Amino acid sequence: MAPPAGPVRAPEAGGTAGVRIRAARKEAGLTQQGLSSAVQVSRQTIIAMETGDYAPSVYLALKVARALNTTVELLWGAEVDASGLS
Repeated sequence: MAPPAGPVRAPEAGGTAGVRIRAARKEAGLTQQGLSSAVQVSRQTIIAMETGDYAPSVYLALKVARALNTTVELLWGAEVDASGLS
């Protein structure tokens, strides 16, 4: 059975990854258009990542992290509780 076509909803739709991406983008002084140009995707793709409606490929996640001068783990990593388990 083939996977569904179209964008993939991120596991924590609307959750912390989108908030972290938006915060890192603003800290880097980039607009959504600026980040989209830097990683060669549409502005709508950036919006979808920030709202949790799109989980990027590993390749795109790396490009976004590099453009924001951070790591994939800091942007999309699982939350870690006090015991060290996510």
